[in-house]
Amino acid sequence: MSSIENMRLGRYGIWTFDFEDQPAGLIRDSVRELEELGWPAIWIPETDGREALTHAGFLLSATERLNVVNGIARIWSREPRYTQTAALLLADAYPDRHLLGLGLGAGKPGTKPLRAMSDFLDALDAVTSGNPAPRSPVRRLLAAYGPKMLELAGNRSAGAHTYHVTPEHTAQARAVLGDRPFLGVEQAVLFETDAAEAREIARTHLHPYLTSEYNIAKFRRLGYTQADIDGGRGSDRLVDDLVAWGDLDTITGKLRAHLDAGADHVGIQVIGTEPGTSAMPHWRRLAEALLPAEVTA
Repeated sequence: MSSIENMRLGRYGIWTFDFEDQPAGLIRDSVRELEELGWPAIWIPETDGREALTHAGFLLSATERLNVVNGIARIWSREPRYTQTAALLLADAYPDRHLLGLGLGAGKPGTKPLRAMSDFLDALDAVTSGNPAPRSPVRRLLAAYGPKMLELAGNRSAGAHTYHVTPEHTAQARAVLGDRPFLGVEQAVLFETDAAEAREIARTHLHPYLTSEYNIAKFRRLGYTQADIDGGRGSDRLVDDLVAWGDLDTITGKLRAHLDAGADHVGIQVIGTEPGTSAMPHWRRLAEALLPAEVTA
């Protein structure tokens, strides 16, 4: 397995939606504490909250060592020229600390995902700029699930980012990518030991993905049936496979399963926190359990 040259992403990072709707001061305090706790990387999405590259720049400016990964910046949200020039500035200002994760985010009528991504990468590579060349290059990553997009990720970026997958998918992705490209895997976790309660919370979180064409196709390729999709509710089997719930030992064991299956890095998404509250207590527990091993590994 490999890592991205000169980037110290570590084996575990934080993947979070939390900063999409929090005030800047709270976000700044949170990322500084995450850095103090020893977390090497934070992954941020782009939904209907914050624009991906200004968000990444803000997090980088608030910290000194923390790596920031867009997981993902949507290719429909900005033109290739402005994506590339923004990434060039971040690479220049924060050498070896920003990873530009690119993805579709959602389908667009009349487009084919593989062709759309390939065309976007062509346009990125064609951009010329009068800005100074950064000391470290722009590094990019592609959201990828199926074999063809994984191949594209391995051939035209530093590697792949997967979301809501099982260790079995991680092993398949590693086989497609080969040994060299980076593989970063998101894993949802829930600190709840009551099975019924955990599954209901997990189902609420998973519902948008269990009603999404691309995600359903991904789950079907992994061997789940239409009965497992269950009209967007999700069977117990599917829910338990996609969300690591239970006590700390159970959760950390499921995180390590992705590393054992071939992932270079796992981005941990804590779900189930009450609206308006922070996942920081859980991030502290996870840091204590996972990061000492990271330091000595």
